[in-house]
Amino acid sequence: MANYRLRSGLLLETASAQGDRSCYAIAKRTGISESTLSRLRRGVAKPASETLLVLSQAYGLSIDDLIEHSAAVGPEVQSGSAAGNDEATRGPAGSPQSSKSAPTHK
Repeated sequence: MANYRLRSGLLLETASAQGDRSCYAIAKRTGISESTLSRLRRGVAKPASETLLVLSQAYGLSIDDLIEHSAAVGPEVQSGSAAGNDEATRGPAGSPQSSKSAPTHK
């Protein structure tokens, strides 16, 4: 699997030049949550294709400009929203996983 992450420095520089100097301002312009932007900025999450498309359109950057391809971009990012992927965590066959635990019997 290819290892990539968001080029957050370029995004922040471009956003700042357009008046968006915070994750809040970027979130407001793009509709991407501040928490997702924060995870992407810190390199904890890999951007989903939809996220890259929205950022590309909002700031006039190509998707290729927004991603950094490398075998050494840091620790391996696990899939799943809590583990670093900004897409929803999925269960078997792509269905959303429930966060509820199975009932316990005493």
